[in-house]
Amino acid sequence: MEFLDPVLLARVQFAFTIAFHIVFPGLSIGLAAYLTVLEALWLKTHKTIYLTAFKYWLKIFSIIFGMGVVSGVVMSYQIGTNWSVFSDKTGPVLGPLMGYEVLSAFFLEAGFLGVMLFGMNKVGKKLHFFSTLMVSVGTLMSAFWILSVNSWMQTPAGYAYNEVGQFIAKDWFEVVFNPSFPYRFAHMVTAAFLSTAFLVGGVAAWHLLKERKEKVKNDAARLMFSMAMWMAAFVAPIQLFIGDMHGLNTLEHQPAKVAAMEGNYQTQKGAPLLLFGIPNDEEERVDYAIGIPKMASFILTHDFDGELVGLDQFAKEDRPNVKWVFYSFRVMVAIGMGMIAIGLFSLFLRWRGRLYDNRFIQKVAVCFAPAGIVATIAGWIVTEVGRQPYTVYGLLRTYDSHSPLDAPAVAASLAIFVVVYFLVFGTGIVYTLRLMRVRPGEKGDVAQEETKVSTPVTVSSRLPQDSNNSSEEDAR
Repeated sequence: MEFLDPVLLARVQFAFTIAFHIVFPGLSIGLAAYLTVLEALWLKTHKTIYLTAFKYWLKIFSIIFGMGVVSGVVMSYQIGTNWSVFSDKTGPVLGPLMGYEVLSAFFLEAGFLGVMLFGMNKVGKKLHFFSTLMVSVGTLMSAFWILSVNSWMQTPAGYAYNEVGQFIAKDWFEVVFNPSFPYRFAHMVTAAFLSTAFLVGGVAAWHLLKERKEKVKNDAARLMFSMAMWMAAFVAPIQLFIGDMHGLNTLEHQPAKVAAMEGNYQTQKGAPLLLFGIPNDEEERVDYAIGIPKMASFILTHDFDGELVGLDQFAKEDRPNVKWVFYSFRVMVAIGMGMIAIGLFSLFLRWRGRLYDNRFIQKVAVCFAPAGIVATIAGWIVTEVGRQPYTVYGLLRTYDSHSPLDAPAVAASLAIFVVVYFLVFGTGIVYTLRLMRVRPGEKGDVAQEETKVSTPVTVSSRLPQDSNNSSEEDAR
């Protein structure tokens, strides 16, 4: 039976664990950068509102970062246990890249993380800021190496074969900076920033909605909401531009993936942009299709009558799963367009001086708090399922990459993963949500209580006070 296929079970297991994992590194990248900006603004302006926001998100960042590390370690073991042939074949190329990630990025993050989390009352302000900056740089370096590894699997370059059939590096520069890497790296990092911005904006909007009921002005929430909306207004359109360039690169190197994304079964000129439909693999068409005539050709070839290669140019065994790619792509794009709309609407409200008073955008922001996470997962489904049936595109097939394991063994480990992940990471997520419920600057704010300000002198005695800034230090 198909569901007892050990390769399918191994793929489901890896897909399940990476769906959990990718959320946490993405938010770690965005939150680390956000914390760096907040601390820099605090040091520059001496306004306690920036310190209050920094402390609020520092604790949340530490939980998310920890869950990202733990979930990532699990996947490394899976590659060795379930995909031993893949590990053997690609090890001489991918092994050093993963090693570079550990030796550079992970050591940098781990080395300065302790100072960032617990050193504010033990080191000087500049050294603490430097530690925060290094953690942020480390998360970006980690993304650099991981995206290089994954991009090489999508668009392999700079390789040769040794005498036992393993991939070896012929040109390390071409391996690292393979054809799809620049686009994928930019797309993923920007997605991380947007995911974080909408998470911060959603939390801030929730507190602003509570502000109306409690009739207490929440300056920290206003600051966080304002910064999140600035990010949405300017970065979301940039992400659309990056996504367009990434799509053109994918069309050049992985035309079958693009055909699945567009639901394009037949090679045609003037292909329509399908907004919705139900892919029908048996009849090789999209049922109930709703689309814009010729727009897909225009977007991908910049010509309304440009020709797009369809799935009919590929043998059925060489095609990705069309339905997964088709639907996931539309989820990702729909969320991206929603982010752009929210960002532009926030600019209008800011111009009218109503950004903090409009309940509609606040409610929408709360609903969009997890939107970046959903879009990221959908994007990775497009990327990974669209690469099938290969682990190394065009060179190493998935069914030639797995370990010689029986289906019951893989199924048992999959069941254990599901139970443990929902227990462990579910608990972590619930705890994180509880931290987000606390009003920034309140006495109950765990991050506020556990992160003390450096030097024996209190903040209120050595920093200029701002009557418009609401924080625990001002209250004291």
